[in-house]
Amino acid sequence: MATPTPSNHIQTTETLVRLYVLLSQSLDRCLDKSARESFPEKEHQAFLADTRALVMEALAVNPVVKRKVEEECSRVLSLAKSYLKAKTNKTAIQRRLKTEREMLRTKLVALSDLLAVFRAF
Repeated sequence: MATPTPSNHIQTTETLVRLYVLLSQSLDRCLDKSARESFPEKEHQAFLADTRALVMEALAVNPVVKRKVEEECSRVLSLAKSYLKAKTNKTAIQRRLKTEREMLRTKLVALSDLLAVFRAF
């Protein structure tokens, strides 16, 4: 197994940040029509799938973290899908969307700070 280098840490963290931005955008697209219309869904999904694959590849060295990120991606995307398909009870799903969005925001802040520290070296 190769020893991680600082550039690997930076690259992995950058990719995680990109994944969480895209997941956040997936939720934003549910709640905001202009967010949906500003970028084609097909392209958004392609970027998300590519980034998700890169993250899973990078996290292969740690199955526990990889599983957690996979579960989080599935949960967020399932929630977004259920909101867009819902005919009724959108208010309850919308609350869950907002809660999930806040959790993603917190992770993004932490990862962005960590990335800044890595880049300072």
